[in-house]
Amino acid sequence: MDGSSNGLDLEDLPATIVRNQENRGFAAACNQGAAGLAGEYLLFLNPDTCVAPDALALTMAFMNEPGRRDVGICGVGMLDSAGRPGVSCARFPTLSTFVGQATGLNRLMPRLFKPHHLTADECRATRDVDQVIGAFFLVRRSLFDLLGGFDERFFVYFEEVDFSWRARQLGYRSVHFAGASVLHHGGVSSGQVKATRLFYSLRSRMLYGFKHYNRAQAILLVLITVVLEFPARLLHAAVRGSFQELKEIALAYFALLSGLVGAARTSFQKTS
Repeated sequence: MDGSSNGLDLEDLPATIVRNQENRGFAAACNQGAAGLAGEYLLFLNPDTCVAPDALALTMAFMNEPGRRDVGICGVGMLDSAGRPGVSCARFPTLSTFVGQATGLNRLMPRLFKPHHLTADECRATRDVDQVIGAFFLVRRSLFDLLGGFDERFFVYFEEVDFSWRARQLGYRSVHFAGASVLHHGGVSSGQVKATRLFYSLRSRMLYGFKHYNRAQAILLVLITVVLEFPARLLHAAVRGSFQELKEIALAYFALLSGLVGAARTSFQKTS
């Protein structure tokens, strides 16, 4: 328990607080919260969001329209703290995605190295997407049960990407609904632990690669992350003159490499 739920007044709301003695991770906590619920829909909402009064009602009405039974996941428009359009949707990440991120080529040659996130212009209208952002993630309960919930190996980050990919394989669509919006401050819950945040982001990326790419592609992803992206991050931080950022990057990659070495050693022992 970190005390974040202390002082909440929910006497007038049909809500239940579940308190854990330790941080089980975002995916596991979402599964825990969903367990035992009987509603037709599940809404996973980040703590750094503020939902417009009519956002949920409009989204539910959209999902309940005839002919939308194959829409398994729905998201809405994200607005930043200033009310400007933010990141609402994303493409399923590929090796090209990660190369573009590591080198900056996704900004220089976006047609060749398509960015992971869709731009605000690409999300102006309601449309099918690969994945909606997990800050507001509305899922049909039947699909959630069919997939067995989120993969709890993703402590945080990429759990919604993995979920959306698995839903797509079963023929379910993810739709960005432009008729509603949510204020998303972004990074509030993890912004104070940047080294830890980066570590889990990289770790979840690796897990996603080894789960959904072939072995050669997964190994290439490791090389891209360690050989290409690590020095690029260090160089960027050095140019900015940020010793603290250099330290955070080093700590995150040290933890990542330690985990990779440990996993490789375990795998070798099992096969020898």
